[in-house]
Amino acid sequence: MHAIVIAAQGGPEVLEYVERPDPTPAAGEVVVDVAASGVNFIDIYHRSGAYPLPLPTVIGSEGAGVVSAVGVDTAGVAVGDTVAWASVLGSYADKAVVPADQVVPVPEAVPTDLAAAVMLQGMTAQYLTHSTHEVKPGETVLVHAGAGGMGQLLIQIAKLRGAKVITTTSSAAKEKLAREAGADEVLRYDDFADALRGKVDVVYDGVGATTFDGGLKVLRRRGLMALYGAASGPVPPVDPQRLNAAGSLFLTRPKLADHIAERDELLWRASDLFGWIASGELKVNVYRRYPLAQAARAQEDLAARRTTGKLLLIP
Repeated sequence: MHAIVIAAQGGPEVLEYVERPDPTPAAGEVVVDVAASGVNFIDIYHRSGAYPLPLPTVIGSEGAGVVSAVGVDTAGVAVGDTVAWASVLGSYADKAVVPADQVVPVPEAVPTDLAAAVMLQGMTAQYLTHSTHEVKPGETVLVHAGAGGMGQLLIQIAKLRGAKVITTTSSAAKEKLAREAGADEVLRYDDFADALRGKVDVVYDGVGATTFDGGLKVLRRRGLMALYGAASGPVPPVDPQRLNAAGSLFLTRPKLADHIAERDELLWRASDLFGWIASGELKVNVYRRYPLAQAARAQEDLAARRTTGKLLLIP
């Protein structure tokens, strides 16, 4: 099989397309012939060293495909099943080894590549709108980077919850994509804070350093800031007194792993996504598909924000 391996952490040049022996599943594991792997910012953090890893390792955290081997003492999944997963390292590969309790069945009505495209971003959007802050009809939500893959999913799911959704983008072309996803209002990054001061119930911020201060300004009294990423760089340390002075605000930095650690939660969040896709309520914008060997190019495009939707690697 082929895989993308890093032997050292650094720039895109450390991503190596190599041949490796086909894996064998241990007890409680399955081997999946990968149909598609998602490309995400966490992969860049793993590659760069922002999130240290034992090396060498196959990177990639999300994918979908068909089970080709099952380890002993493994129940609930069989050879030939189409499954998807998230938050499992080793997904940039022809074949991935995944714990059986971390795969979810993909319904026939959902294309396998779309299942791969929504496992990490989609379940993140689901927990942010259903658990971090349970969006209610009539609330006002601010979604930063509304033209990105994550932003488009957040806009659509918040609209399904009955919210008014405002988003930020950097250009007219990206504004068009955000409006097509259902955004009620689209602003530029340089004026959103003044335009929305004190009007927003919850801010979903995956941009980080450049939007954080403005995001606090737009929140209503006792509003919530959900900081789930740092595409523009990490947010500096925050004095909690700022939250007090701004109106008893709430600030949280959640991650997906803590919201799918229990299998019931994993199945709930994935089932919601697959149901919305099958019914047509959720549109998944796959911006580009790259051959697995072009993983470095895919990460460069994502980091440079040259993309306006999901990126997939196809073995």
